[in-house]
Amino acid sequence: MFVVGTAGHVDHGKTALIRYLTGIDPDRLQEEKDRGMTIDLGFAWLELPNGIEISLVDVPGHEKFVNNMVAGIGSIDLAMVIVSLEESIMPQTIEHLAILNLLNVQKGIIVLTKKDLVEDEWVELVKSDVEDLVSGTVFQEADIYPVSVKSGEGIADLLLGIEQSLSKVTVRRNIAKPRLPIDRSFTVAGFGSVVTGTLIDGPLSVGQLMELSPSGKEVRIRGLQTHKKSEDTAYPGTRVAANISGVTYSDIKRGEVLTLPNWIQPSEAFDVYLNVLEDIPNPLKHNMYVTLHVGSMEVVAKLRLLEMDSAESGMNIWVQIKPVRSVPILKGDYCVIRSNMRTLGGGVIVATNAKRHKRKYIKTIERLDSLLSDSSKDIVLHAINESEGLIATQEILDMATIELDIVIQQLEILLYENLILTTSEKLSKSQFMTVTSWNSLVKNTEDILSEYHTKYPLRKGAPKEFLRNQLKIKPSQHNEILNMLHKKNIIIEETSTIRLLSHSPKLSDVQNAQAIQFVDMLTKDPFSPHDLIGNQILEFLIDQEKVIRLDDKIVFSADVYQEIVKVIKEILLKHDEITVAKLRDEFNTSRKYAVAILDYMDQQQVTKRVGDVRILR
Repeated sequence: MFVVGTAGHVDHGKTALIRYLTGIDPDRLQEEKDRGMTIDLGFAWLELPNGIEISLVDVPGHEKFVNNMVAGIGSIDLAMVIVSLEESIMPQTIEHLAILNLLNVQKGIIVLTKKDLVEDEWVELVKSDVEDLVSGTVFQEADIYPVSVKSGEGIADLLLGIEQSLSKVTVRRNIAKPRLPIDRSFTVAGFGSVVTGTLIDGPLSVGQLMELSPSGKEVRIRGLQTHKKSEDTAYPGTRVAANISGVTYSDIKRGEVLTLPNWIQPSEAFDVYLNVLEDIPNPLKHNMYVTLHVGSMEVVAKLRLLEMDSAESGMNIWVQIKPVRSVPILKGDYCVIRSNMRTLGGGVIVATNAKRHKRKYIKTIERLDSLLSDSSKDIVLHAINESEGLIATQEILDMATIELDIVIQQLEILLYENLILTTSEKLSKSQFMTVTSWNSLVKNTEDILSEYHTKYPLRKGAPKEFLRNQLKIKPSQHNEILNMLHKKNIIIEETSTIRLLSHSPKLSDVQNAQAIQFVDMLTKDPFSPHDLIGNQILEFLIDQEKVIRLDDKIVFSADVYQEIVKVIKEILLKHDEITVAKLRDEFNTSRKYAVAILDYMDQQQVTKRVGDVRILR
């Protein structure tokens, strides 16, 4: 299945040609019929002589409705540029050709209409003018077909030309991730909301759970039609009408995309290699506002020029586009910018959800130049490089929009070239980080822990959460990154702390003498108040399990505490329960100490409080 779209100036016969070829009137609005002029997109279909069925998109030719034209032309396989032999080349002929060229439409043919109204010599003159016009564009090699819908002259040759052109069109990719840029939404009595568009990137099936992006509304497909025939599944490259539940048609806007839930992250800024048209009235200015057309969406956006303050006609430049609301796009999509009913330029999107770049900075431009390549390796490496921390294979697939087997192949090459690291040998289920990011992570880890060890030389290590916060690691990646640091012998994990391999807490001779004296005092007279030793030495003794801290003021030597626990367990095994008073009397101590001991044993899951007594867990 292929989609063929018309283009050309108003009243040059686009709609009449489609009506003649298909028997379908694509002008659906009463206003269009009253005015005899196409205002919005129209649709029809046709079976070619070779049996292939194609969809036809009829676009408005008037300059006031070029925005509608762009919404319908972005996903076509073949463009039919219509030129009236009566009027020859007109302003929208030129603008529509420029837009088709900017959107990188694969193939095109040129149809000269109203042949019955002119002489043969005039046909040759118009053909010559058109050939000059399309020179240097994607239509440079396009065949030209003079036709008349009054007499039928040239129609058979045109249909054959369509067949031959479509035979050279690359089959639409299928990455099993459907996108339906919505160009119409309406309601059908008894069925509910219906949306239409040209399906790309993957199939749609009845019953499938989907999402409208960027609104995020969740919907389910109740039914599918292609050319008014019900289908269980629709495939990329077809015009589709989808009956959806979960939303009213009035809440759906042209430009939204029907796609898989949580796949496309709408972009608030993206990088574009922009082709500035030759006939723009004024140079493009940094931070000027333009109207952005991408997919079937139209939105106001700010244009950030990354290489200069203004751009002259005919330039190819790097820009960052910041729409006033987020747009659902992918790398490799094409866009057009317009202003004051004039097309200014357009180009390919090389990076979605782009960070703000330093302007007039050679490294920024070099990196963007590398992304312009069609190299799958560059695309995969960029996806990994743009991630914060680790990135999973599925996330790379979502960003790169390349088939899984190609992504895996490029990951293997990047690993062999030592440009990335992996968390698992099973690449389809792994996570990745560039070696550059890893080296930076290692250095930051070493700097943070070295500073911590200097500040707290007697502590076993830094708390795990402290390191995570300092490194700004996502909670979901924390354990995986710590595991990588441990495997690479950068850190040692011990319960809840982390330390460098080189760190080994050790008391000075003076501190060691103080510690021995303190532990000895706790052992000889455990139930008497004692002045606590310096905090760092105390924490060292706790880390070394020489001392047990029950609360802020009560500590025991580890040997004494273990003896107390042994006695309490014996009492519980004999009597099933113990009270604070019983413990106080057993050790001839105060209630304060008895309560602290039992509370701590509760925390350590040795005992359990039931009312006023403790039982053995």
